[in-house]
Parts: sequence; C-alpha cells; structure tokens
Amino acid sequence: MRPVPEILLVDDNPADAGLTCEVLATSERSSHISKVVDGEEALQFLHRMGKHSEAVRPDLLILDLNLPRKDGRAVLAEVKADPELNEIPVVIFTTSHSGRDIARCYELGANCFVSKPGNLADFFSAVRSIESFWIGHASLPD
Repeated sequence: MRPVPEILLVDDNPADAGLTCEVLATSERSSHISKVVDGEEALQFLHRMGKHSEAVRPDLLILDLNLPRKDGRAVLAEVKADPELNEIPVVIFTTSHSGRDIARCYELGANCFVSKPGNLADFFSAVRSIESFWIGHASLPD
C-alpha cells in the first residue's frame, strides 16, 4: 500500500459524507479521501473517465447502498466483476440493517458490511473502526 492510503467515499448524504470525512481526516493515520455522490460517478472515478481521468486508484472503497443514478449494489457488482478493480476492498457503510441487503452484498463480494448507527458518537466509532481495521491493520494489495 502507498504511504498515504487512498480512500474513495461514495455517499450521497452530505451530512454522513461530511462526518465520515471529518473522522478520517482527524485520524492519527494519514489518508487521502476522495468523495463522490452517486454510483455512476463512482464508476467514472474508478475507471478514470471524464473529470476523473487523473484519479488515483483507491486502496479502499467505502460505499453507501442507497445512491442516485446507480445504487451501491450495482456498483459493488461491477467493481467485483472487473479484474482491474476486484482486489479493492469494499466496505458497505449504509443505513440499511436488512438481512437481505447484508446477504446480497456479501454474495456480490463485499469485504465488510457496517450499518450506520443512529447517534453521532456511535457513527464516529463505526468510522474509526473501519479506518483502524482497513488502514491500520489489514494488509491490502498494492
């Protein structure tokens, strides 16, 4: 992994995206966070298309499920079906607590499923846990 890990955050909720970025930015581990707001833009970023032609391949993808234009399930399926992208760990970070969503995401190749907590302290803790494990402890492909 690069000295400063690249994280792509895909979330259409400005409050959730802002809080997630705030937690990641204040971590003791440095990372670079790119943020997009829908599934189509996520795929453009990952494929370095259009305004994202200079995008750096992320080391970690944090993906919401309920996105406009193309939902997170479709993005996950495309990422995991693409031999150039399928090694990128994908953490689903969503408001869903549905057993069906959890099972489907793992079937599609999600590396982790985390439901967004309803209160601020637990939300921050969940983001810190994602960052701690995936950036601090897990060995990721180069």
